[in-house]
Amino acid sequence: MGDITDLLQQARDGERGALDRIVAQLYPELRRIAHARLAGHVRSPLLQTTVLVHECYLKLLAVDRLAPQDRSHFLAYAAQVMRSVIVDMARAAQRQRRGGGAEHVPLDTSVGDAVAQPQDEVLGIDAALTELARLDARLATVVEMRFFAGMKEAEIAQALGLSERTVRRDWEKSRILLADLMQR
Repeated sequence: MGDITDLLQQARDGERGALDRIVAQLYPELRRIAHARLAGHVRSPLLQTTVLVHECYLKLLAVDRLAPQDRSHFLAYAAQVMRSVIVDMARAAQRQRRGGGAEHVPLDTSVGDAVAQPQDEVLGIDAALTELARLDARLATVVEMRFFAGMKEAEIAQALGLSERTVRRDWEKSRILLADLMQR
């Protein structure tokens, strides 16, 4: 197995087996990222750590060309893909909770709507992060790399070509903005 950067170049050049070797080498880290993403949320039997990593792999297979240049970029990209898998599953669960394609019969049951659902939380975070990306893409990238990929400030700084101090400031600023966006 070769160096991740070399394997990423091979994947960009269209070699089909390169992604398999990348995922095999980074599998423990991908599992750590997936576990961190699922921590604090109500676990669904349909979405466990291994399932999330495998769904991420399937989505990566569907991509024509991988854009990441090195290990840090790949892990950050994988974290974004995992986020999209979680959001897609939350949306599906919310649709199902709201009856899916069933005919709706109006009932006066406001109590059920008052109970917060984990899907609502995931969708709220996703909406706030999407809005943050619209306001400042770099702040959103720092959040994704730190929160979703579990990367350290030094790794983020290296991946984005920034100083660690700038990454720390971006992290603090993004936390404040996200808190404000989540309040809305």
